[in-house]
Amino acid sequence: MPTKTPARGKKSAAWSGRFGEPVSERVKRYTASVGFDTRLAREDIRGSLAHARMLRSAGILSASDFADIQRGLAAVLREIDDGTFHWSIDAEDVHLNIERRLTALVGEAGKRLHTARSRNDQVATDVRLWLRGELDGIVQLLRRLEQALVDAAEKHAGLIMPGFTHLQVAQPVTFGHHLLAYFEMFERDRQRLLDCRRRLNVLPLGAAALAGTTYPIRRERVAQELGFDAVAENSLDAVSDRDFAIEFSACAAMAMMHFSRLSEELVLWMSPRFGLVKLPDRFCTGSSIMPQKKNPDVPELARGKTGRVYGDLVALLTLMKGQPLAYNKDNQEDKEPLFDAVDTLRETLAVFVELVPGIEPQPARMRTAAAEGHATATDLADYLVKKGLAFREAHETVARAVRHAENSRRELAELSLAELRRFSRLIGKEVREVLTLAGSVAARRHTGGTAPAQVRAAARRARQRIGK
Repeated sequence: MPTKTPARGKKSAAWSGRFGEPVSERVKRYTASVGFDTRLAREDIRGSLAHARMLRSAGILSASDFADIQRGLAAVLREIDDGTFHWSIDAEDVHLNIERRLTALVGEAGKRLHTARSRNDQVATDVRLWLRGELDGIVQLLRRLEQALVDAAEKHAGLIMPGFTHLQVAQPVTFGHHLLAYFEMFERDRQRLLDCRRRLNVLPLGAAALAGTTYPIRRERVAQELGFDAVAENSLDAVSDRDFAIEFSACAAMAMMHFSRLSEELVLWMSPRFGLVKLPDRFCTGSSIMPQKKNPDVPELARGKTGRVYGDLVALLTLMKGQPLAYNKDNQEDKEPLFDAVDTLRETLAVFVELVPGIEPQPARMRTAAAEGHATATDLADYLVKKGLAFREAHETVARAVRHAENSRRELAELSLAELRRFSRLIGKEVREVLTLAGSVAARRHTGGTAPAQVRAAARRARQRIGK
């Protein structure tokens, strides 16, 4: 039975010579990625120019063809930038759309651009280039967020607030000390991303489809031009690896988890039951029915979007778990979760860079809340230990004093000296200073402690770390 030869007009697929019938319209729509991978267009053109320059230096591409390719790709980029480029589902993806337009503009030279490469190593290169740029921008946003946290921590180094465990008042801390805890979290996020960048910044181009190429290519030259630290050592791994996308998404998920924790606290603290902070109106919304409402939408959404980024990470892990070497079409599905993780983290960072300086602590309410729940009970136990009592005995002694205070509906610090001495004759009149909120935070003068001087010192060290 004779084979039906497909039409070879300008809209035939790059691989159509092998097939006896055209792809159905439904399959075109199902398999096309041009609906979302066009955001790689600038990286695709940048990679193509570096590839063409390398082909020219290796004598694989003529000078005239190289000049035509340069001219044509510049024209394509202008069309993309001014919004006149026509994206076609018939060309499947960003790569073939650009190549087809290039060929329409410069003729045969455009058809020679794809020499010694495959879409497999081309897309892997594009995604790495794109993600590297996005990662660098996110790192800079993290620096700005950390700066905002440190600025606020210095400003409120001595502002006393309750510290919580199990969401119960535990010990007094300062608002500045609390903010620096988030600095530490986001600094770890920044360092993780910088470490992720090292493994991301490896060039796959030159691996071709999976086995490399017979042409005398110069991969190191391309790597240098595109700013990669090294070339991928194994062609099979180069085209099929998406660890870098998974690793970035894991970093993003962890950063969003930190945002979610901060957001949870802001939502709680802003409620009248806590009343520890206020947020500027520009970060809140109202109710369509309740005129009095001021809702903390930004932190609530950040808390919600955290699950979205977790989903992106799980999607990528699931995408890769069953793939044999080397490239598989499954990998087309890597982009949307990665794009979403990048966009969500970047936008969350951008809004919190503006939100953090606007947080308004409420000093009176913070001090009142810190004075509740016998927050200086541990200080009394430590006081007794310094008087010679074993800690376990001191713990039991203070626990009985707390029970007495609760039975009389008072705070531990409100008990008279005579009452306190009923539980231990070691207690003297100097205990009053021990039981104050200011005395409690000031007593923790070690590195990492709550003493205002230590908080300011920690903020100075944090500034130095941000600069590295």
